[in-house]
Amino acid sequence: MRDRPAGLAEAELMVALTEGWGIEPHSVEYLPVGAGSYHWSVLDRRGTASFVKVDDLGVDVAGRDEAFDRLGRSFATALALHRDAGLDFVLAPVATATDAPVMRLTSRYALSVYPMVAGAAGDFGAHRPEDRVEVVDLLAELHEATPIVADTASRADLVLPGRDRLEEALRDLDREWTGGPHAEPARELLSVHGGRVRRWLADFDRRVDQVRNTAAAWVVTHGEPHPGNVMRTPAGVRLIDWDTVQIAPPERDLWMLTPALARMLGDDPAGDADDVIARYTRATGRTVTSAGLALYPLWWRLADIAVFVDELRRPHGTGEDIAASLTYLSGYLESSRD
Repeated sequence: MRDRPAGLAEAELMVALTEGWGIEPHSVEYLPVGAGSYHWSVLDRRGTASFVKVDDLGVDVAGRDEAFDRLGRSFATALALHRDAGLDFVLAPVATATDAPVMRLTSRYALSVYPMVAGAAGDFGAHRPEDRVEVVDLLAELHEATPIVADTASRADLVLPGRDRLEEALRDLDREWTGGPHAEPARELLSVHGGRVRRWLADFDRRVDQVRNTAAAWVVTHGEPHPGNVMRTPAGVRLIDWDTVQIAPPERDLWMLTPALARMLGDDPAGDADDVIARYTRATGRTVTSAGLALYPLWWRLADIAVFVDELRRPHGTGEDIAASLTYLSGYLESSRD
């Protein structure tokens, strides 16, 4: 996230930190890192550093309250996993003075605060073979904590987010897109690959039908346990970015340990994951289904495509983030291996 959040002044951020967490900022540094959220490093007057995150609740005003509620449930789940389930690897937000996990900063933005942890996360992509055992053990422990957060976490509905707008875009390929400088290149790209996207959507529907009847065996999942969300610290491995946590099929997490992620990114897979999946089954007693492992690469690919297409059709300028959206869309459509 190279561009700063539109319409948000750092002065608003500083006031909210004091009101919500009692943090009196001495210095504030914007961190152009990550994807989907905005981040700052904040040093208070006592020399304590905090990692501050702002989430965009959406351009559409009508959906912001629902988005904030979902975010609150997700962060409350992370807090419960850390505090009640005793999962030290869950890097949860710091609660506000009223014990809330997140604060409404403005109509459009939500604010959360995290401890500043020494360590480094990896990059988005496939896990190295030598790291998979460590990650699958964390996921097994997380999934076993389901009873503690069963009433807190939201449940997956198996509906592809943004599908209606993606299908509208597919129907609108014969007309010029005028949202901004990257709109027409996006339309031309989708025109070339529209048939492929439609096939993916049909395959997605078939996989959903196969997975829906497994709901009784669903578990609490992180949702995005790729290397970019695995932080290695002096105190051990931490899983970060819990806004995607849901009760869902275990394969929602486990597919990222399989060759499917590398193939989706157009890379050559490094080995298979049979031993890692078998290790998970031994630890949890749960059967991992091929239908579930096939569903979630499709979900991820199509959900990202829907986001990028929607951004590129809306009014936009020449910022780095919107240019990156076109690059990522091109990567999915031109590099992914079916």
